[in-house]
Amino acid sequence: MNVAFQGEIGAYSEEAVLALYPDANVVPQVSFDSVFECTEAGEVERAVIPIENSLFGSVHVNYDLLSRHELHIVGEWYLRIQHHLLSIPGSSMEKIRRVYSHPQAIGQCQDFLKRYLPHAEAISSYDTAGAAKMVAERQDQSLAAIASHRASLEYGLSILQSGIESNHQNFTRFLALKKLDPSGILPDGLPAPEREEAEMKTSIMYAVKDNVPGALFKSLAVFALRDLDLFKIESRPLIGRPGSYIFYLDFKGTTHDEPVKKAIAHLDEITVDLSVLGSYPQAVIA
Repeated sequence: MNVAFQGEIGAYSEEAVLALYPDANVVPQVSFDSVFECTEAGEVERAVIPIENSLFGSVHVNYDLLSRHELHIVGEWYLRIQHHLLSIPGSSMEKIRRVYSHPQAIGQCQDFLKRYLPHAEAISSYDTAGAAKMVAERQDQSLAAIASHRASLEYGLSILQSGIESNHQNFTRFLALKKLDPSGILPDGLPAPEREEAEMKTSIMYAVKDNVPGALFKSLAVFALRDLDLFKIESRPLIGRPGSYIFYLDFKGTTHDEPVKKAIAHLDEITVDLSVLGSYPQAVIA
């Protein structure tokens, strides 16, 4: 199976791909846009994208891309993010003058950088693994990257310090996406889960109708009326309609369940632009 992800080989997204699909042929992409585009075009069978981090919140660009592409969620994974300071063999903490990484990774390691590398300049890179690759290519002992253990192995770098993140409860939630085949549609028009396990969740998106008092409350009430647990709600601006929003909702259950079918049918009556993004096994934080 070919699976696309954003970043270089050795990125945390690649780790998430291999956790979800151990035998996958990984297909790196330079941007999230290209991940969605190549999956929608059928060039790969799956895509794996980050959707939220326990410290830095949601990856808003990917919520926006979910609304613009015909892809469905078929799985999720929580990856424990552990950052390492990497440099070429022979380097040391005392020699480091510049540290490269993704802005979020730099932010997650601020305490370490201030305490142990106050003399070093932190420089943003588009990707943690890309930063590691660049450090390996330049062969300069004054350069370091913040990246994964996998990146150190991929690019032949030494680990100068492990576990340098300020907060060790650092998890990123990833989603697995696929282009939905027409054969995967239930008779009532809902997407069928790719597989079903004991605990399932469903993700949807919708917009409330304009000038209707209590519209958001009413949209959430359709789940409370049927005792369906809500896990998360996220709002994003609705393009072309200033002051209006599209809502993303995760809740317990699957599109095969009658309470879920009834809730979605009820919601369709009181909202606009309703789409079911998928039903999939609920991942557990290890």
